[in-house]
Amino acid sequence: MIRLFARRLALGLLTLWLVSLLVFVATQALSGDAATAILGKTATPERLAALRSQLHLDEPLWRQYAGWLAGIVTGHLGDSLATGRSVALLIGERIGNSALLVLIAAVIAIPASLAIGIISAVRRDGATDHILSTSTLVVAALPEFVIGIALVLVLATGLLHLLPAVSILAEGVPLWRQPQQLVLPALTLVLAVVPPMSRILRASMIEIMESDYVQMAQLKGLPQRLVILRHALPNAIVPSVQVVALQLAWLAGGVVVVEYVFRFPGIGMSLVDGVGNRDVPVVQALTLLIGALYVVLNLLADVATILLTPKLKTGLA
Repeated sequence: MIRLFARRLALGLLTLWLVSLLVFVATQALSGDAATAILGKTATPERLAALRSQLHLDEPLWRQYAGWLAGIVTGHLGDSLATGRSVALLIGERIGNSALLVLIAAVIAIPASLAIGIISAVRRDGATDHILSTSTLVVAALPEFVIGIALVLVLATGLLHLLPAVSILAEGVPLWRQPQQLVLPALTLVLAVVPPMSRILRASMIEIMESDYVQMAQLKGLPQRLVILRHALPNAIVPSVQVVALQLAWLAGGVVVVEYVFRFPGIGMSLVDGVGNRDVPVVQALTLLIGALYVVLNLLADVATILLTPKLKTGLA
């Protein structure tokens, strides 16, 4: 188990290095430069040259990458080219908002996916199953920004006026004390991740329900609820672990689009602003952070799969 964990961790670190290289190359390919974005198009060539030198933008690309990578290893993410503030402090203020949003979405989405998947599997080919399967398929086909706009039209601007269409946070008031600002963004994330998780759980549950040991438990006269909770569900969850991990990791990436739709002050808006301002250190740090979250969640999913599968644990022993 330790060897497997170390091997997966090494692969994760290699993946992060490749992501950092790709992110650096991609940010260098952005049109314009930070000096022009900061000073404006009316700046003189002398001022632009002086600012580029101050920001080390005139150095060779390999030296810029090496300096940035060394800063990441030592915990220094650099300074924002647009504001001059530390990148760590700049994004640190937004990480808490995004983390709370993602946490709320995950806490709601996982139980909802379990409930929908179990009900659809137990009532397979019935009216309830058809309704749930069709609904989840339709919602799964919609991009998250379409879901967000539809929720705004229904709950904020069109039929009903129950919630704010955009997230405008009061200064000095913690986000958790402004729950109305979280409802629409969190609901959008929930609707985006519930369909794939519930559908994979439904498929796993149907396969397990047709297995010999579950049918034997039913023939012994065990209550249906006990058969589902004790025999079917624990085994059906194992194939769903990887999908759940990917969907939770998607929340970190999908939050960018959702935050932009609702103008939510999180890492997504910081990433969009960083791209618009050609603020390379901010874009690089946030992209690498999202990549790291993907790696960590996949690593945890692999470990959870092994711990939940007796055959895999026996093989490792």
